Amino acid sequence: MPPGVSVVIITRNAASTLKNTLDAVQCFENVVIYDNGSNDDTCRIAASYPNVSLYQGDFIGFGPTKRYAVSLAKHDWILSLDADEAPSPELIASIIRWVSSATSSDLGEVLRENWMMGRPVHYSGWGDDWLIRLFDRRSHNFNDAMVHEAISVDSISRVQRLSGTIKHTAVTDLSQFLEKINRYSNIRAESGKLKHYSVSAIFFKAVFAFLRTYLLQQGWRDGWRGLVISVSNANGVFWKYIKSFVKHRA
Repeated sequence: MPPGVSVVIITRNAASTLKNTLDAVQCFENVVIYDNGSNDDTCRIAASYPNVSLYQGDFIGFGPTKRYAVSLAKHDWILSLDADEAPSPELIASIIRWVSSATSSDLGEVLRENWMMGRPVHYSGWGDDWLIRLFDRRSHNFNDAMVHEAISVDSISRVQRLSGTIKHTAVTDLSQFLEKINRYSNIRAESGKLKHYSVSAIFFKAVFAFLRTYLLQQGWRDGWRGLVISVSNANGVFWKYIKSFVKHRA
């Protein structure tokens, strides 16, 4: 059992993937799930695990919501996961070794393998995906970003890479791209933090997002998956800025 480490997960309609995640972290005695209004079986699944502490509340943006969920944990060392992620046994063993000698200034960086429709994606901006996921909340925590949140680091932070991986079941159905684009673009547009662009500038920014993913990030090497990701990225850029544009004009 990893000594003094809490797993923290925020959820919303995650029934299709949550069981795999919770099965993978059964060795942790404290798993915090903070649910933001699920209307599927997410809460029922979470409550069926004896090591899970289930909380429910409002979603206030990804960074602030995750920071609040971290405050509910039993231990100061936090392993942050999403509800569609599962740490490998090698990673868990690495966490056990690492935490025993780490200081509060240390941060654990983990390689995330992103899977789409049954296969890993190696390019399209989804490959070589190293993320800080293990930290001591007395020294570090999530920033205030409403979307694309991250752990804040400072001059004394020491980032160290851990062995093992997190398997991210990113997409099991293409409709998830549409749902994510709509939700994330709403959050970004309503935040009031986006720059305002003309319609023509928004169009060219969306085109560039496609070309960046498909050509510069070699999305073409991922076949049809890379094409879907590239189009999705372009749509995400277009919709967040056009929603902000319309809101600003209104």
